[in-house]
Amino acid sequence: MTRMLPGLAAALAIAAVIGPARAQSPFKPEDVQAGTYTVDSKETLVRYGTIHMGISEFWGTFPGAKGTLMIDPKALGDAKLDVSVPIATVSTTNKDLDAQFLSSTFFDAAKYPQMRFVSTSVTPTGPTTAKIAGDLTLHGVTRPIVLDATFTGAGPNHFTKVFTIGFKAQGQINRSDFGIGKWVPVVSDATTIDISAAFEKKT
Repeated sequence: MTRMLPGLAAALAIAAVIGPARAQSPFKPEDVQAGTYTVDSKETLVRYGTIHMGISEFWGTFPGAKGTLMIDPKALGDAKLDVSVPIATVSTTNKDLDAQFLSSTFFDAAKYPQMRFVSTSVTPTGPTTAKIAGDLTLHGVTRPIVLDATFTGAGPNHFTKVFTIGFKAQGQINRSDFGIGKWVPVVSDATTIDISAAFEKKT
């Protein structure tokens, strides 16, 4: 149930400059502007997934990510990512479950209102992919995590005209490592993380 890697998700933006852009992207990675970017909260979403009773996958989402990415296409190793996601935004198809998630039984949103990911390294793995390592803080616990990031596009936003980087990322954690092990193993400890993120260039 906690498949959060929230802010982590943001880290993947770094992958936006490591390889050729897809056909639909007006900019190639090497054309990405160096500088500081901020998370486009309206276009960024973190999704977690667990296996319910060994039968089916159950998903939930965490919108509302905020944070910054400092990046230079010519010096990816120096890139810095710091992203946070508000716990109170958790949403599933079950309102009763949402309420339980916010309680001390799970995330304890009143005591730990944010998840935070801070990158520690970026390692290119292909023309459009990279591994983003960093520290994830969730439920008062900080542990290292690695995200597999893929560049999805870059260019001016059609509506705002602000230069934007897009990416997706995937990872996995054991929720019990963060003190949120309720219902394991009826609900899987292993929690997948999927992130779709956009970062806007600060002016």
